[in-house]
Amino acid sequence: MKRSSAIFGTALFLALAPGIVAGVVPWWMSGWELQEPLFGLPIVRAIGILLILIGTPVLLDSFARFALQGGGTPAPVLPTRHLVVSGLYRHVRNPMYLAVVATIIGQGLYLGNVTLLGYGALLGLVFHLFVLGYEEPTLRNSFGAEYDAFCANVRRWLPRLRPWRSDRTA
Repeated sequence: MKRSSAIFGTALFLALAPGIVAGVVPWWMSGWELQEPLFGLPIVRAIGILLILIGTPVLLDSFARFALQGGGTPAPVLPTRHLVVSGLYRHVRNPMYLAVVATIIGQGLYLGNVTLLGYGALLGLVFHLFVLGYEEPTLRNSFGAEYDAFCANVRRWLPRLRPWRSDRTA
C-alpha cells in the first residue's frame, strides 16, 4: 500500500471507528449534558478530563504509526505490512483500544454519566474478546515469530514502565 493511501485509509478509519464509538455514540447517549459530579465530588470531573487528555493523543499517535510505520491501516480489511512495535506499542500491545476506553470513561466521569461508564466497560470487554478471538490469531499468522516475541515481552493491557526494545526498535 502506498504511503498516501495508508494515511488516507487510516484517517478514514479513525473518523469511522473511534469517531463513532468514542464520539457519536457517547453524544447520542448523553447529549453532552453535564450532570452532577459522580459521588458529589468535583475531582471526579478533573479525572475525566485527564483521561480524555491522555486518551486522545494516544489514539492519534497509534493510528499514525499504523500508516507511517506499518504501511497500512488499523482496519482489518487493509492491514499493515509491518508489525508496529514502536512508540507506545513498546509499552503495551493495545494502546489504541485502551485510549478509546479511557476517552469514553473520561467522558462519563466528566459528564457525571453512569450510562457512559457502563458503555465504556462493555466496550472494553468487547475489545478484549475481539483481540483474543480475531486480532491475536491473525497477527500470529501474519507475523509469526516476530509477533510471538512481541507478545512475550509486551503485555496485552497493562503497560510496561520501561519500553521494550526489539531488534527493530533498538
